[in-house]
Amino acid sequence: MNDRIDLESRYCAHNYDPLPVVLTRGAGVFVWDESGNKYLDMMSAYSAVSHGHAHPRLVELVRQQVGKLNIVSRAFHTDKLGPFLQRACELTGQEMALPMNTGAEAVETAIKAARKWAYTVKGVAHNKAEIIACSGNFHGRTIAIVAMSDEARYQEGFGPFPGGFKIVEYGNIDALEAAINENTAAFLIEPIQGEAGIVLPPKGYLKAAEELCRQHNVLLIADEIQTGLGRTGKFLACEHEDVKPDGLILGKALGGGILPVSMFLSSREVMDVFTPGDHGSTFGGNPLAAAIGLEALNILVEDGLSAKSAELGAYMLDALRAINSPLITEVRGSGLFIGAEIDPALGSARTICERLMERGLLCKETHETVVRFAPPLTITKAEIDWAMEHIRDVVGEMDQVRLAS
Repeated sequence: MNDRIDLESRYCAHNYDPLPVVLTRGAGVFVWDESGNKYLDMMSAYSAVSHGHAHPRLVELVRQQVGKLNIVSRAFHTDKLGPFLQRACELTGQEMALPMNTGAEAVETAIKAARKWAYTVKGVAHNKAEIIACSGNFHGRTIAIVAMSDEARYQEGFGPFPGGFKIVEYGNIDALEAAINENTAAFLIEPIQGEAGIVLPPKGYLKAAEELCRQHNVLLIADEIQTGLGRTGKFLACEHEDVKPDGLILGKALGGGILPVSMFLSSREVMDVFTPGDHGSTFGGNPLAAAIGLEALNILVEDGLSAKSAELGAYMLDALRAINSPLITEVRGSGLFIGAEIDPALGSARTICERLMERGLLCKETHETVVRFAPPLTITKAEIDWAMEHIRDVVGEMDQVRLAS
């Protein structure tokens, strides 16, 4: 075994099963391992590296900011936080934002905001507020978030879990309507489910959910940690159906591939439920993170990365769907957020990822049957063509081995 892999295996909890490659450097859409081998990154850290690795503007900004001011906590004001939150609100149509670090922290913030709003504004009885989530959801790994999951392996060994959550079938508007009652505070949804295997809801579902939530005075909260910031071909995935959520969760790409940066955004009515001492984070909204977040947003807009994702995503979807193999049963996606469903009776998604790695292309399986592709939004058509050549070759080789046996 590689010494670096062995060292990590010995001292790091085995909560991940990484591909056997040790990366040491990244630039643009490429990364290099310790032996100098070059790889096309088709994962971009689950959309956190949408700008590409070591984006020159972001690297220069970090060089400037890190020598000035980085961490002072929210006990004091800084010159970076206000402009960052203003830009985020202007781009998303929300009124206020609460900065955090990781996506899970932002989801927890949304849960707390929805519950307190339900008690102080909607008038739900004390400790009766409910939040509705969807089957197949993935909002993070904390105990409260795992309580919303219907994935047994995410819950096994970690109970007991807090109450106040309901799960309805993703994409089933009738199930959502049946679950809403006088205690419903919010409906929390991923516009496209990422960890579930790039699962898109039926057309019109998000709009119908928005209308249903408005009718019943329920907050529609969109978890756009992965799907937001250009990933699906729009600045926000909700825009595909002209939906404006009451609450919005952003993360991953917000940190420009450099730092964990996240936030919960909503209306003034919702955000005003927070008072000093209700919620906080030592690192949330720190000057370095705020400076990076603002520049990351500006780059996304100025470089037209949402439109680029739409164009190249459609191109890659067409190329993947043109592969004639029983190994691939379905290709799903929007923009550069794509999943190829693999027939488990004919092959393994993990095996495909390992063989692509050997050819210099990095991607990852999810739920053991889906190969996920989410490259940096800065990828070019020529680089997609190169990736597709190797994807076709690997699938063809696996077909030949299966037929020969």
